Amino acid sequence: MGFHRRLAPSGFDRGASAALCVLSAAAAALGAAVPSATAAPTDHTRAEVDRLYTEAEEATESYNRADERADALRERVTRAQDRIARQQLRVNTMRETLGSLAGAQYRAGGLDPSLALLFSDDPDEYLAKAAALDRINVHQAAELRELQAAMREVAQERAEAAGELTELDRSRKAVAAHKRTVEQKLAKARALLNSLPSADRAAYDRASRSDRADLPDPGNAVAPSGRAAAAVAAARAALGSPYVWGSNGPSGFDCSGLMQWSYAKAGVSLPRTSQAQRYAGHQVPLSQAQPGDLVTYRADASHVGMYVGNGQVIHAPYPGAQVRYDPVGMMPVSSVTRV
Repeated sequence: MGFHRRLAPSGFDRGASAALCVLSAAAAALGAAVPSATAAPTDHTRAEVDRLYTEAEEATESYNRADERADALRERVTRAQDRIARQQLRVNTMRETLGSLAGAQYRAGGLDPSLALLFSDDPDEYLAKAAALDRINVHQAAELRELQAAMREVAQERAEAAGELTELDRSRKAVAAHKRTVEQKLAKARALLNSLPSADRAAYDRASRSDRADLPDPGNAVAPSGRAAAAVAAARAALGSPYVWGSNGPSGFDCSGLMQWSYAKAGVSLPRTSQAQRYAGHQVPLSQAQPGDLVTYRADASHVGMYVGNGQVIHAPYPGAQVRYDPVGMMPVSSVTRV
């Protein structure tokens, strides 16, 4: 029976086999790395969405600030215009009065006073009338000075109103610019979210909802005042409401709008922006936070939430999310304010 003897591999064969093993191992390594390579763009996309949402929220607070400024200017312009109208009416009345006196004097002033006295049938009566006329002249001079002062006031009011109208126009343009910035960033964020695989997009949406099962119960910590307790109750009632940029309720909120609305329910008027809300009371250390305290975040205080106890805040986190609980240390704390 014949058989074939296996030949010992040559040096070339041994080298080829070794190279093949190396290539196989490299291919296996590359194959193992494929999932992480495909995951990296998804992680980057989510991070980019978060960044855009943060920038949109910062632009929203700038929008709120500019809009609040524009509202205040509109009120000031309206009041100035009312004052100008009243003052102008007063000036017109004074002009008419002075005009009537001047006309009467003109009609009575055809003769020189000495000749009028010489030809007068009753010099005593004339002298009495002249004395009265002199008093009228003194009164008229005072009225004239008052008219001049009133006209200067009207001119000053008009100049101030013109300046405020110019400032109002700038504020309106700033509001429009911030609005465009917010809308552009939100549109880009939505486009990036839509580019995610459906499973990743669903996971992102779940993380944006208010039902945070991973958080402990906020507990029954007692607020330091009745108004703080009422504000906490209002914030809890808003859980699940959508984030709506530029809105302060009742159906949607941005971060500072939620705080303003919640404290309004407690009878307390808060400023509109998170930057101003941090100074709406006295500041306390984070370790001493109590329910109802306002917690501002980031160095520029562009985000705010309400501490509710057990290390948690209620806040409107970002566009596309709902009002929800989150850990108080979810991002760098800037300050804690007790209203």
